[in-house]
Amino acid sequence: MTLEEQMNIIKKGSSEIIPEEELLKKIKKSIKTGKPLRIKYGIDPTNYEVHIGHLVPIRKMREFQDLGHIGVIIIGDYTAQIGDPTGRDSTRPPLTAEKVKQNAERYMEQLFTVLDKDKTEVHYQTEWFGKMTMSDVLRFMGKFTLAQFMAHDTFRRRWETGLPLHLHEIMYPILQGYDSVAINSDVELGATEQKFNILNGREMQKFHNMEEQIAVLSPILMGTCGVNKMSKSLGNYIAVFDSPNDKYGKTMSIPDTLIINYFNHATKLNPSEISILEKDLKDGVNPKFIKQRLAREIVALYHGEKVAIEAEAEFNKIFSQRDIPTEIDIYDLPEKNIWIVKLLTESGLTSSNGDARRMIKQGAVSIDNEKLIDENFVWDFNEDKVLKVGKRKFLKIRNCL
Repeated sequence: MTLEEQMNIIKKGSSEIIPEEELLKKIKKSIKTGKPLRIKYGIDPTNYEVHIGHLVPIRKMREFQDLGHIGVIIIGDYTAQIGDPTGRDSTRPPLTAEKVKQNAERYMEQLFTVLDKDKTEVHYQTEWFGKMTMSDVLRFMGKFTLAQFMAHDTFRRRWETGLPLHLHEIMYPILQGYDSVAINSDVELGATEQKFNILNGREMQKFHNMEEQIAVLSPILMGTCGVNKMSKSLGNYIAVFDSPNDKYGKTMSIPDTLIINYFNHATKLNPSEISILEKDLKDGVNPKFIKQRLAREIVALYHGEKVAIEAEAEFNKIFSQRDIPTEIDIYDLPEKNIWIVKLLTESGLTSSNGDARRMIKQGAVSIDNEKLIDENFVWDFNEDKVLKVGKRKFLKIRNCL
């Protein structure tokens, strides 16, 4: 593949490449020598659930792998115990080493739904930080100034507003930077909010007389709401562990304005294919049809083409024909004459009594397609009924009492 073709793929969906001319030189050298570049991405497994927003830079790593390069995942078992301070107004509670390891194993399970295992190295920071002495740490710290770190938006904001800023948090960019030295990184991937930390990696490599890595920054994927970034806490995310039907349904719920953004950052379609779809939208093609293609692409990435087609058929059955799913979970009624709010919560259809009341008030709860509006309703049916919450949650309530 030519240099121009490689650069077109790398630049697809990237927000910024720093510096781009150095990346051109690295790729030219790689083509000439046949030696693959080492593409770094670090994760702090403070949790184990991954959503497709997390996978934007991972998809970029896979594109590098498909071009013949090596992906290097750094498990931040040291930095996870600090917690990345970027964008946070408070100190993250520390995790135990055992919890970090458990999270990392499940995290990698999800990353490998995208990455090529044969072209992926996985390293724990313990491999190098576990051997360091205090003199090593002090030597690294001596290469940076407090003024450099106070230029970081997060640090400066917390200092100016009188919020706590602990010394170990200032160490975070230094530790992440040394990771680039330890694995001899050529390119580091990350979201735009990671720019400060990634550029510190360049500084650390320079200090060690190494060729400096290139920063390839990806945008932050907007959540399905179209208002805030994708976030588990906001509930506007599509998780890797979501079922095919949930992935399809959540994708179909995004605003039309996000369709091309999701094609760029959440699918493997090439730029020319996406350009055609973008033109179709501008020419007046019904956005629903383009969005269906998007939903199929996202489901197929994680579950295969056949499952994606089945998810689409199921979605159409439920939403177009106003039918119930082909397969539906069964919940045995725990007691007679149960309060509907309690039933919704105990069955798992809602997360809490407050959530159950809110869904009822919004008209989002129905029994056998009949909308329920009374939060004081008592379930006293002798026969089985289908309880529905929102657009995608169905449960057959079976009376075995």
